[in-house]
Amino acid sequence: MKKENDTKVTEFVLLGLSSSWELQLFLFLIFLLFYAAIVLGNLLIVVTVRADAHLLQSPMYYFLGHLSFIDLCLSCVTVPKMLGDFLQQNKTVGFFGYLAQIYFLHFLGASEMFLLTVMAYDRYVAICNPLHYLTVMNRQLCLQLVFACWCGGFIHSITQVILVIQLPFCGPNELDNFYCDIPQVIKLACMDTYVVEVLIVSNSGLLSLVCFLVLLFSYAVILITLRTRFCQGRSKALSTCASHLIVVSLIFVPCVFIYLRPFCSFSVDKVFSVFYTVITPMLNPLIYTLRNADMKKAMKKLRKKHVATCCPFEG
Repeated sequence: MKKENDTKVTEFVLLGLSSSWELQLFLFLIFLLFYAAIVLGNLLIVVTVRADAHLLQSPMYYFLGHLSFIDLCLSCVTVPKMLGDFLQQNKTVGFFGYLAQIYFLHFLGASEMFLLTVMAYDRYVAICNPLHYLTVMNRQLCLQLVFACWCGGFIHSITQVILVIQLPFCGPNELDNFYCDIPQVIKLACMDTYVVEVLIVSNSGLLSLVCFLVLLFSYAVILITLRTRFCQGRSKALSTCASHLIVVSLIFVPCVFIYLRPFCSFSVDKVFSVFYTVITPMLNPLIYTLRNADMKKAMKKLRKKHVATCCPFEG
């Protein structure tokens, strides 16, 4: 353990997902494939939305492009470090590195939660008030909502960092996880952290729970509307809502479990962490593209355009 003047911890040791060298090599290959799928899948959605004028003008796909961008960035906060740690015995992260990881993890995570709430509102307007949809969800409002999501993520994240940066660390420096997050870090502080834990649970835990309940209520209203009214394109609307609900569940259930409880360890904590930081960003592109005819059509158009550009004399 490195200390500064024998009192301050200057780095933390990550215990990772396993201590077995053989298992770490196997996990490295698995998560390398996962990371490649995350990057390619989310990048494909971002490029497709940007390249297709029809999709870019649609509020739903405009928000989807931002969601994929956040997922892409969120995976870059934790997965590259985890892949590097699989190939070495000493898994350490410096004090400022741990602060940076906490900041970007919560900045992107909170921004994603707010964006999913905005996407639920977008679906609500589209289904419950279709005649005024494009008037209500105009481009200026979409820009303002996305900007508000990023601002909300920044405020949430900087609050978390301010709370943990004041904690003194002078004892054990081992974190039982593959990345730095507040529930593990706060247990290492050499002071009574009860008040800080309450503040953090009130911040992260309640944020996750409130957004989740708002989303569930919004989609419940949407489903009731679809059931009680005749709606042209009902199957398409149901398919879109089902995709959103799957994504919402994959993101919010782990977050509520991790943050809305006292900071004590459970054996499934790492499983939920893997779901939140790796599995969900990987599945989101599959969920949105496999169940969405417009995205598949735009991707085919993009592929044909790419082929025509690369092989202009074919045919």
